[in-house]
Amino acid sequence: MKKILLIPQIEILNANALSSPYTIGFPAMTAWLGATHALERQLREMDYPNLRFKSMAVVCHHINLQTYKGAGDYVHSIIGTGNPLDKTGKRPSFIEEARCHLTVSLIMEYEGLGLSDGDIFAENAEQVLKGKMKLAGGDILKTAQAKLQEIDDEAEHKALMRSLMPGHCLIERRDLMQQAMATGQDAIDALLDYLKVTHRSHVDEQEKITWHSERKEKGWIVPIATGFHGISELGQAKNQRDPETPHRFAESIITLGEFIMPYRVTDLDQMLWHYHTDLNTNLYLCQQNKQVNLSST
Repeated sequence: MKKILLIPQIEILNANALSSPYTIGFPAMTAWLGATHALERQLREMDYPNLRFKSMAVVCHHINLQTYKGAGDYVHSIIGTGNPLDKTGKRPSFIEEARCHLTVSLIMEYEGLGLSDGDIFAENAEQVLKGKMKLAGGDILKTAQAKLQEIDDEAEHKALMRSLMPGHCLIERRDLMQQAMATGQDAIDALLDYLKVTHRSHVDEQEKITWHSERKEKGWIVPIATGFHGISELGQAKNQRDPETPHRFAESIITLGEFIMPYRVTDLDQMLWHYHTDLNTNLYLCQQNKQVNLSST
């Protein structure tokens, strides 16, 4: 049996769409897991000292990426914010930031609540989220009512999945990268090979030309940021945010992911993500509890 906190239909304004130094679009999984951890810490400081969010999932219902492509433009441009004029009447310099407006639902698996905590816990979690926090750097405009649920059988699982429709949950497709790299491709070639769209033409007997466009793999495959790889030794840095915590430089880890509709998820663990640390290889990752077998869904 899994105990979950469901916070549905969270409307977020100006979330960070620059999910890594190389990709733009849906916020990185590191942002969603980070927000879950921040919510846990806020609630632990209240009346829930034993609370722990073991894993979480995010379902996207709507996203509006703030970019623009005019007639004849080759690429999209970021729609920037209008910063106030300075004292000379000119626009101050600023760093362009990729933003998006989106609506998501968060599913958080929890443990550590007492028998009497469940009555107002969901309400407190909702109030903390709306009053003290941001999600992926964006402002929370409103949410639907948070609720606690216990998923113990197939009927309860299907009821939860129906409540998340229409929407798309993000899953990891590291298996595609592994398959491609096993044939000799390097990581960037394997990534691009699954993202490119191939256009082919065919001429029939009447010399009619038809075009077909396809990707290597069916489905909504996207690049996603799932963690960091440490590239320096642990130590101290000048003016680091927390002087008590060792510092190290790191780079983003990019792999493939896929957006699928919740009805294709047969086990809640197939959509839940958790933290995983491998200190032997300096990896700080967001991983799924269980891989989705898409061939059978």
